Amino acid sequence: MFDTKTVSLEWGGKTLTLETGRVARQADGAVLATYGETVVLCAVTAAKSVKEGQDFFPLTVHYQEKFSAAGRIPGGFFKRERGATEKETLTSRLIDRPIRPLFPEGFYNEINVICQVLSYDGETEADILAMVAASAALTISGVPFMGPIGACRVGFIDGEYVLNPKQDKALEDGRLDLVVAATQDAVMMVESEAKELTEEEMLGAVMFAHDESRKVIKAIIDLAEQAAKEPWDIDMSDDTAGMKAKLKDLIGADIAAAYKLTDKSARSNALNEARAKAKEAFAEEGGQTQMVAGKLMKKLEAEIVRTAILKEGSRIDGRKLDQVRPIEAMVGFLPRTHGSALFTRGETQAICTTTLGTKDSEQMIDGLEGLSYSSFMLHYNFPPYSVGEVGRFGAPGRREIGHGKLAWRALHPVLPKHEDFPYTIRILSDITESNGSSSMATVCGGCLSMMDAGVPIARPVSGIAMGLILEGDEFAVLSDILGDEDHLGDMDFKVAGTSEGITSLQMDIKIAGITREIMEKALEQAKAGRAHILGEMTKALGTARTEVSKHAPRIETIQIDKSKIRDVIGTGGKVIREIVAETGAKVDIDDEGVIKISSSNLDEIEAAKKWILGIVEEPEVGKIYTGKVVNIVDFGAFVNFMGGKDGLVHVSEMKNERVEKPTDVVSEGMEVKVKVLEIDNRGKVRLSMRVVDQETGEELEDTRPPREPRGEREGGRGGDRRGPRGGRGGDRGGRGGDRGGRERDSGPAALPDFLKD
Repeated sequence: MFDTKTVSLEWGGKTLTLETGRVARQADGAVLATYGETVVLCAVTAAKSVKEGQDFFPLTVHYQEKFSAAGRIPGGFFKRERGATEKETLTSRLIDRPIRPLFPEGFYNEINVICQVLSYDGETEADILAMVAASAALTISGVPFMGPIGACRVGFIDGEYVLNPKQDKALEDGRLDLVVAATQDAVMMVESEAKELTEEEMLGAVMFAHDESRKVIKAIIDLAEQAAKEPWDIDMSDDTAGMKAKLKDLIGADIAAAYKLTDKSARSNALNEARAKAKEAFAEEGGQTQMVAGKLMKKLEAEIVRTAILKEGSRIDGRKLDQVRPIEAMVGFLPRTHGSALFTRGETQAICTTTLGTKDSEQMIDGLEGLSYSSFMLHYNFPPYSVGEVGRFGAPGRREIGHGKLAWRALHPVLPKHEDFPYTIRILSDITESNGSSSMATVCGGCLSMMDAGVPIARPVSGIAMGLILEGDEFAVLSDILGDEDHLGDMDFKVAGTSEGITSLQMDIKIAGITREIMEKALEQAKAGRAHILGEMTKALGTARTEVSKHAPRIETIQIDKSKIRDVIGTGGKVIREIVAETGAKVDIDDEGVIKISSSNLDEIEAAKKWILGIVEEPEVGKIYTGKVVNIVDFGAFVNFMGGKDGLVHVSEMKNERVEKPTDVVSEGMEVKVKVLEIDNRGKVRLSMRVVDQETGEELEDTRPPREPRGEREGGRGGDRRGPRGGRGGDRGGRGGDRGGRERDSGPAALPDFLKD
């Protein structure tokens, strides 16, 4: 029934298996990829014809994680997988970016690439396996895909490159989490987060990944030799040379003149006039011809700009190849935010704000690994007005999520440890102008806003976007690219880092890969650019402020013994709720006994801290405490003197002279100074007021004659159940006292000597 074809290889200590012919047989190409016990199914389908009037390549990649893969049921009301999560969106982009450039120019058939995680072993990451499965499915499908590609993850642990480490361990145990996709000859895509790696270390990691990717490419080719479908017969001949020549004669000079204008709006207007002129020239030949003419004009623009850069070293705005646009940075831009910055580089601008929150502001993430929480978030918004356009304004798209994650990776390595700075941090980047590399403006502005908020980051981070023009063996690397240089160039190469090294690297290309020489040149040029931008940022703010904003909550952390957690929480949370209600501070406690007390009012924090310490502290005999009278009985008063600790001040310990009724001396809610006289083996505490100066809290000399040992027990079992040593009868109505708690008159022997008549 099944014509199954399979290839396997040992890769990174596990077996990678690619299988086709058993599942999803009606798709153009379908591969079941298994690595460890993680299984991903990738199915590729392609439209057999192009929609009329379509002039772009409609490739769509969907990556989906099935909760059943990890033996879990989705949370929420509907209990099923719904819209794409952030991780699924980012992984879909990860697959799309290296395969898109490998389709021939002019191929406009719609293609769906759908990757579904069917099994997850908790160790083997599914994103890399999905990239491999997508490459294999495209390769055997027959569509004009100029692959295959291989992909892998690389860690840098103890000075050694490690293949396919678990994603969360790559940075926990090492200094790098790098994903690379590559063809046999060149690197196609790079995505990474790093702990200040040098350029040499990062380049070595990319080359290591390329070598490992070649092993996967060989396996995919072996599978294709067994199972590939007949390649599509597509006519990709170009018969537009005459039209292109006509366009060049008609508007070539106009395009060249437009690209000499340094102002983006003026340049855009001049180009629109040239396009209108071209459209009018072909108006009589119909809509299809006009569409082709529009495509040819874009090629003509690219040719003019690229030639000027390669032959003359002349960029669109007149800068040198390694020159960064003018930068203006300021902090404290907004009055009520916890931290804010306005970062402007040329015609790219970002307003970045940092907000500090408590633990309950952490982001809950529900995925294959189970529930997890993130205390650092970065959200990037790109409204249409930032490029002077009318467009959709609403929920973030894939591009916005991807750009935000890139900036997140750049800043995450320099954050303080959570135990040292126990805040939840959210950075919001609103792009207000855009002409090239708004994600790197987010890195710079986000860093400044954190420092303005008082986040003690290790070092400031800057970012820069590099471009590439490649024709044959000639190439030029461009620093701080404009939007037009991005569109007309061959590479988008973004590097972020500190003065000590790289924290993030992302590369996307539009050609069939780049060489080691080009990457080395780009990294070297980016390092100089990053240093220049850091210098400009330092003019606004060189180091983090020593205090958090007055508008931010204060958080104080204390550690208690785990055995005391129950005492602080109380039965059903009664005690901790009382602390919060009485003090106004917010209190969070974890299973390890770490307590975080937060409030914008320092007095509230101190009150809650004092209360908690009083609960967990053990009273010391002979020590003086300040307490509050919480209950008065006939034989004395109970005083709360250490948060949750109560002790009894017997009527005989209130004053040196005889006291008829406790209410003659104290009242409920009254603050008193007490000394701990005794703690019995059941933890009951006997207190004294008479040996403490109630005004100053100083200890007084005890002038009372010493009492006879255990003399108060002579009255049988009369006395207070919680009292000094008066037996168990007083407050229980036992054999020596009545049920109302009054001491029974049991004769002179029941009183201390100094109170006897």
